[in-house]
Amino acid sequence: MTVLDIQGLSVSYATPCGELRALRDVSMSVPERKIVGIVGESGCGKSTLISAIIRLMAPNARVRSGTVRFKGEDLLALPEAQMRGLRGTEISMVFQDPMQTHNPVLTVGRQMIDIQYRNKRSKADKLKRAAEMLSLVGIPDAKARLNQYPFEFSGGMRQRIAIAMALMARPSLLIADEPTTALDATLEVQIIKRLRELQDEIGCSILFISHHLGVIAELCDEVVVMYAGEVVEAGSVRDVFHNPAHPYTRALLDCDPGHIKEKTRNLPTIPGNIPDLVSLPRGCIFADRCPQRHDACTEHPVLSESSAGHRAACHLIKAGAPA
Repeated sequence: MTVLDIQGLSVSYATPCGELRALRDVSMSVPERKIVGIVGESGCGKSTLISAIIRLMAPNARVRSGTVRFKGEDLLALPEAQMRGLRGTEISMVFQDPMQTHNPVLTVGRQMIDIQYRNKRSKADKLKRAAEMLSLVGIPDAKARLNQYPFEFSGGMRQRIAIAMALMARPSLLIADEPTTALDATLEVQIIKRLRELQDEIGCSILFISHHLGVIAELCDEVVVMYAGEVVEAGSVRDVFHNPAHPYTRALLDCDPGHIKEKTRNLPTIPGNIPDLVSLPRGCIFADRCPQRHDACTEHPVLSESSAGHRAACHLIKAGAPA
């Protein structure tokens, strides 16, 4: 079963310079009980994709085309009241910065009670549920710590609390927007391990957004690579990381410090810049930065199968494999 199915999604922003086409014909899916990662440079459209899914877009944003189906229902067509009913219950979210997630003047327990406002349980039951969730994410002496304020917790603890709050309603889909970016490497490993354990226990699907390739490889089952508002490659983590079919994916992997075998003063980079999304280039969106560009790149490529379940938008793919 597919929990989230996005087909042909295009989103634009009205700007003084013209229409900025942030997402163009994006298609992807999140299967039941799976973790799907989205990776790409800043500006690739990850945040716009999230805001479109939960329908919390900027006032100047407009969905040009496409569908976002959650358990078969198109979220873009739902009445606002029905959409509000899904947020926080069926669809939950963990934000990027744990230091800005919580209300600084309310105790953690008060906030965890408040988010259970749809539940008709007693206050005592809600407090018990809150303590149970804090214990699940690895916070010791959870019952006593409900009376503490957010500033009394470290960044790693705050992110664990954010995860506990997001999972409290046992959602079908958890969206995690770079939840480990503000944490050090040790805490990052702990959060990833805990997130995987909770996903197994609760049985939810996770859409995990990150620019950290190592985190994606460690946590996710499938990965979608985005560049300048388009999906350029998608497949299982093993296929994409071991046999990248798109030149952009290969360039990203080459820039990962973990792939550097010899000491060097200069870290590898991808030359050039992301194209102007107001004045889009004709043909392949990555052509200007691609070392393998050729005459065919003047035409826009479509996602083609490199192998079973592994697709890439590149003209180099012929007969099911990259040239």
